[in-house]
Amino acid sequence: MTVVAAHRPADRLSSYALFAALLAAAGLPIYIHAPKFYVDEYGVSLAALGAVLFGLRLIDVVQDPLLGRLSERYRHKRSLAVGIALVIIAVAMLGLFAITPPISPLIWFAAMLTVVFSAFSFLTINFYAQGVLKAGQLSGSGHLRLARWRETGALLGVCLAAIAPVMLGAVMDRPFAGFAVGFAVVALMALMVMRDEWGAGHADASPGFGVVLRDPLARRLLLIALLNAAPVAVSSTLFLFFVESRLQAPGMEGPLLLLFFLSAAVAAPLWGKLAELYGAKQVLLAAMVLAIVAFGFAITLQAGDVALFALICLASGAALGADLTLLPAMFATRMSQIAPSASEGFGLWSFVSKFTLAFAAAFLLPALEASGFRAGPDNPQDALALLSLLYAGVPCALKVFAIILLARTKMEGTV
Repeated sequence: MTVVAAHRPADRLSSYALFAALLAAAGLPIYIHAPKFYVDEYGVSLAALGAVLFGLRLIDVVQDPLLGRLSERYRHKRSLAVGIALVIIAVAMLGLFAITPPISPLIWFAAMLTVVFSAFSFLTINFYAQGVLKAGQLSGSGHLRLARWRETGALLGVCLAAIAPVMLGAVMDRPFAGFAVGFAVVALMALMVMRDEWGAGHADASPGFGVVLRDPLARRLLLIALLNAAPVAVSSTLFLFFVESRLQAPGMEGPLLLLFFLSAAVAAPLWGKLAELYGAKQVLLAAMVLAIVAFGFAITLQAGDVALFALICLASGAALGADLTLLPAMFATRMSQIAPSASEGFGLWSFVSKFTLAFAAAFLLPALEASGFRAGPDNPQDALALLSLLYAGVPCALKVFAIILLARTKMEGTV
């Protein structure tokens, strides 16, 4: 009886996929679209935009644990809090792309992105915390089932948001304004399909950050997440430079990035199924080894090796699907055991993820510039060699440490 009920449409896991897609559309695609849009439309300096983005990452690092506390404080009014945050992020997205800046474009850019990313963080923390409660209502490997739907939806959201302005550009004069309007419409849809979910389940009041930080397994999972997210942050920061300058393939950045995320989206549910059969830890270790093999080959690529890099995007994208599905499911399972409300736990999780992006922006780009590297096709060989080492070698080294740590971690009571 329970097994049948767990697979009924009432589980509404597709609503979690849609909400995840919405959140994902407000994440990485904004880093792709917003700087170029403000350079092309308003002539803002790319260096100034980069400084703003780095500053916003640092704000995220500080505010995410605080947003976790705020989420916990209003957990009994989560539906209302999420609804307000969705309105805020939709309005800020319209302000970013559809409204001509009424003040300095750079200041407007910083203000709108601050609102977008703050609402994004608050919604993400609430969404993952609610997922802990939802998974507890499902039979079998509830956290893995939910993670398959959620992370597949997120990856598809990244793919669609990454190409939407290009597709809209073929049919309208202001494609980015159309993108912002479309985002607001999807936000309304996500609010409607999830309206009955925010009150689902019940958890006692959170004991705070202390119980998470004192738990050896939770601390270990956070550290693994830090080491495992850092390679993605490194490769994401340097991806466009690698394709344009190392591969000498300007114009191929978009298709290759889309291939990478589509591979992750297709692989994510498959990794989840394998984890149900063989255990999340074993499957995640295999995926991490696959990532090292793929990035190891990337170090050897030269100008023109676009086809080989496409294969690397397929393999590394597939490995990313496991990272995004299995590790959050393992952490969510532990949160359900030690801090069921999970808001502050996922505040820490969000902090760890964003810290890696701040680290990548702060250290990698200055190191490249010091080597003589400049954006574009003409660079000294020493600078290109450093670009390859940073893009592929650093992620491999970080993955090795993550593998060692995960292999030595006992996962009793997790998926």
